[in-house]
Amino acid sequence: MPVPTSVITPSDHRKGVGLGLALLSALAFGGSGVAAKPLIEAGLDPLHVVWLRVAGAALVMLPLAVRHRGLLRSRPGLLAGFGLFAVAGVQACYFAALSRIPVGVALLVEYLAPALVLGWVRFVQRRPVTRAAAVGVVLAVGGLACVVEVWSGLGFDALGLLLALGAACCQVGYFVLSDQGSDGDEAPDPLGVIAYGLLIGAVVLTVVARPWSMEWSVIAGSAEMDGTPVAAFVLLAWIVLVATVAAYVTGVVSVRRLSPQVAGVVACLEAVIATVLAWVLLGEHLSAPQIVGGAVVLAGAFIAQSSAPAKGSGKPVASGGPERELSAPGTTA
Repeated sequence: MPVPTSVITPSDHRKGVGLGLALLSALAFGGSGVAAKPLIEAGLDPLHVVWLRVAGAALVMLPLAVRHRGLLRSRPGLLAGFGLFAVAGVQACYFAALSRIPVGVALLVEYLAPALVLGWVRFVQRRPVTRAAAVGVVLAVGGLACVVEVWSGLGFDALGLLLALGAACCQVGYFVLSDQGSDGDEAPDPLGVIAYGLLIGAVVLTVVARPWSMEWSVIAGSAEMDGTPVAAFVLLAWIVLVATVAAYVTGVVSVRRLSPQVAGVVACLEAVIATVLAWVLLGEHLSAPQIVGGAVVLAGAFIAQSSAPAKGSGKPVASGGPERELSAPGTTA
């Protein structure tokens, strides 16, 4: 039976759009590894791939940076934080961690970010959160442990774990900073924030990655994707345009429509999506525990997304703060 349109509130529509954008962001981010792995196997250093990704996206977004140059005066702290934490910090810490601990362990620790966001909201901002949101985070992290099969690599290195935790903390910065200034007309344009974040991140990563030592000839050749040769520049274009520009844009906008920790839980789907794409495109098959874990992550994301009570109910909200009325009645920020 068709659902009467009268029961679809502006708040429901806003949340639905936000959830859709968060899923698109997870899909875009999840495809980065599948495109980057053949480039790394073809001879590029992982940090060089990261630099190409961020620097290329910064060039694409440069016109928007010029258009929103007023942000340099009005929001310098936000731009610096976004570039250092959300762009350069996550990438640098994660790839450094990979040199010391298993990939699955590093990914699991990094994706503790949603739980850390929940802790930030509850214990630092001292704002109530729903039990359902907490349950959703626990389910998502537990399911992610199955997806990455954390039990397959137990050779922990203290510095490696600290680096992975640093990546998780930088992801917290991404979600918290993305939610800043979301009060109506005073909110900074997210596209401008992303553009300057990428520019700042590219500068920082230039110092770390030292691209002048890169094997540039690899980009002009081809890379193999499960035995099939693919032009390296096509993979690089995908990483820059889809896995970075589109991923950051949809991710930041989704945080504005949902909340930092709800968007963070949905972002956990990146690991599931990456694993599925690796199965289809790279021939890296899923095990039964990984399939089960993916279902648990999906369940956790759904529970957290649907946990916010109606406006004016007086109950804790999933966003960790009082619900604010925007342009449409009942809309939360």
